[in-house]
Amino acid sequence: MLERELTVAGLGAGLAVHDEPRLAPAGPGEADAVASMPWQRRLEFLAGRLAARRALGAVGLDCGEIPRAGRLPVFPPGRAASISHSSGVAVAVARAPGRDTPLGCDLELRPLPAAAARLVLREDEEELLRGTGPKAVPWSVTSLFSAKEAAWKALHGSGAADGLSGLRDLRAARHPNGLRVEARSAAAPALRVRVIEAGPGFFSTVLGWADG
Repeated sequence: MLERELTVAGLGAGLAVHDEPRLAPAGPGEADAVASMPWQRRLEFLAGRLAARRALGAVGLDCGEIPRAGRLPVFPPGRAASISHSSGVAVAVARAPGRDTPLGCDLELRPLPAAAARLVLREDEEELLRGTGPKAVPWSVTSLFSAKEAAWKALHGSGAADGLSGLRDLRAARHPNGLRVEARSAAAPALRVRVIEAGPGFFSTVLGWADG
């Protein structure tokens, strides 16, 4: 189901784990980036790059090394992807050539406590946790956190993150097959976010703008 939705949106996904044998720098830029990293952070970085290359391959694009500028990955011209890590797993979502789908994904394999809701939601979103209505399924704090993280990345990548300082600056609402997430400042269009269960947690990805 999600694979079909990604294809329709012009996206491809890739996965890598920290203990697979193919983890190695793909070029001098990646080698320089990991040279001073602790071992676990090094594995996370390399798995993320491998997941991104696999996601790009899923949309027909090859890609060599992916160095970084600060904390952000630097992709070759014509390539773009969003990367997320959790509990030894890295995932990435890449955009197909000729598409302008906003890019954002997030993987959360460690469930968050209910008390974390105050860090993620405002009062006008709390009904999402209760599932108000005869057919409304309640959302967990972890799933809402993941959805907002994916939206946050997409808005920043689209240059539409003015006025955002935290996840509470985003508003989530129910949307067919997912969530609609928008900036409370109303300075950016709303995003359509798909959230699926992933083991003990959730994987979220932006599938496009909610209104077009």
